[in-house]
Amino acid sequence: MGRNSHIFIWQAGAAVVILRFMPAIGFDWDPRKDLENQAKHGVPFEKAQYAFADPERVVAEDLSHSAREKRYYCFGMIEGGVLTVRFTYRENVIRIIGAGYWRKGKQVYEETNSIHRRTPRSTEGDS
Repeated sequence: MGRNSHIFIWQAGAAVVILRFMPAIGFDWDPRKDLENQAKHGVPFEKAQYAFADPERVVAEDLSHSAREKRYYCFGMIEGGVLTVRFTYRENVIRIIGAGYWRKGKQVYEETNSIHRRTPRSTEGDS
């Protein structure tokens, strides 16, 4: 898998969700939805893209929404805060649906990264 490919593992209680994405070509959003999001949550979608650049980002499937199209959350650190980005994935493009700084997103981000820091990871060449 290439540098921009992603595999994410998220655990919520007993359920483990493993998400695999092909390389993303870019980002997309509805300009009207972007303006609504800025008015409601103070976050432009252009800024929300940077949550995906966080090497410790956490991605989880939104299991409570949309039977037609899978939706996801990306929790990533931006400018000292954890931003939650709701998105879908269409034809190698991440389509942003909403974004904001929410306590639940910060909690998921901190708990997941705490678990990964405690878990020893083997490196290539270890026996």
